[in-house]
Amino acid sequence: MTTSNLSSLTNHQIRLSARPVGLPKTTDWSHTSEAVSEPAEGGVTLKTLALSLDPAMRGWMNEGKSYIAPVGIGEVMRAGGVGKVIASKNPQFAVGEHVSGGFGVQEYITLAADEIKRSGLVKIDLRAGSLTQWLNVLGMPGMTGYFGLMDVGMPQAGETVVVSGAAGAVGQTVGQLAKIKGCRVVGIAGGAAKCEWVVKELGFDACIDYKSGPGAVRAGLKEHCPKGVDIYFDNVGGDILDDVLARINRKARIIICGAISQYNNTTAVQGPKNYLSLLVNRARMEGIVVFDYADRYHLAIAEMAGYIRDGRMKSKEDVVEGLQTFPETLLKLFNGENFGKLVLEVAKG
Repeated sequence: MTTSNLSSLTNHQIRLSARPVGLPKTTDWSHTSEAVSEPAEGGVTLKTLALSLDPAMRGWMNEGKSYIAPVGIGEVMRAGGVGKVIASKNPQFAVGEHVSGGFGVQEYITLAADEIKRSGLVKIDLRAGSLTQWLNVLGMPGMTGYFGLMDVGMPQAGETVVVSGAAGAVGQTVGQLAKIKGCRVVGIAGGAAKCEWVVKELGFDACIDYKSGPGAVRAGLKEHCPKGVDIYFDNVGGDILDDVLARINRKARIIICGAISQYNNTTAVQGPKNYLSLLVNRARMEGIVVFDYADRYHLAIAEMAGYIRDGRMKSKEDVVEGLQTFPETLLKLFNGENFGKLVLEVAKG
C-alpha cells in the first residue's frame, strides 16, 4: 500500500477512560479516531482483522502491581490480535503477510522497529490454522493451557484432571490435551449445552454443570472423581476452587490460571478456605503466566497444529463482529454468554 493510501485511512480506536468499579460500563471507554501513519525505517503498519477478548483484560484495567503494567487512562485498550501487514519498511515482514501480536482495540497499528519485539509480533501460517484458531488453540489461550498443564501440572497417563471454565478458550485446550496425554478428564462448565459439547465434541470423560443447583460441583466431583483429583486447572477461583481442594490426592498439582469469579468484585478477593488440604496432601498450588514461556511458543504451536491437523484437537470460537461492539462484547466473558473462545472480528481477512 502506498503512503498516500495510508494517509487516507482512518483508525478507529477504543481507549480506557476510567478505572472500572465492578463490571466495566460504557462510560469507562472512549471512542477516538486518527489518521493512519506511515511506518518509519524498520517499522510496519498492520490492519487488524480479529482481536482476542480474554478475562485477563479485566485485570489489566486495574491500577496496581501485577505481572504486567496496567493500561493507562487514555491509552488504547490492550488486546492480542491477528492481522495483515499493509505497509512495511522491515525486511522481516512483507506486505500481505498475516501476523499476530499486541494490536490493541483499534483498526490499524503502526509499530516502530523497537516496538515490534515488545508487541510480540510474529508471522502466522494460515495453513496450520485459521485466523480465529491463531487466537485460540494456536494463540495465547492455547499457550496458557499447554504450558500450564504440561510444565506446571506435569500430567501422567491415568491421572484425573479437572478443569474449570471447560468450554472456554483455555479450558477446551487443557481438557483435550490432557486426554491426548492419557488422563481422565472432568470439566466444569455453566449450562447443559456447554457440558454436552465438552463431553460429546471434545471427548472429556464427564462435565459438571455448576449452574444446575447448590452443591452441584461438590456432588459432581464425588461422582466423577471417585479416586480423587490429581491435577486441577483453575480458571475461576471462588467456591469451585474450595470444592476441588476437598477432593485432591496426595501430591496433587493445582494450576492457578485465573479467577474470573473474582475479577469484578468490589470487595476483597476471596481466597481458598480449604488451603490446608495442600498441607495434608503434600500438594502444590502454582500460578501460570503465559508470557514466561514466550521463547517456547513455537514448540507448543507445532505440536498442537499437528493435533488439529489429525483431528485430535478441536477449536471452537465465538465470533462477534464490529470494533464498536467491544464494550458490550467484553461483558459476555463475565456473564458466561460466550461459548468457546471469544473473538472480536474487526475486518474481513
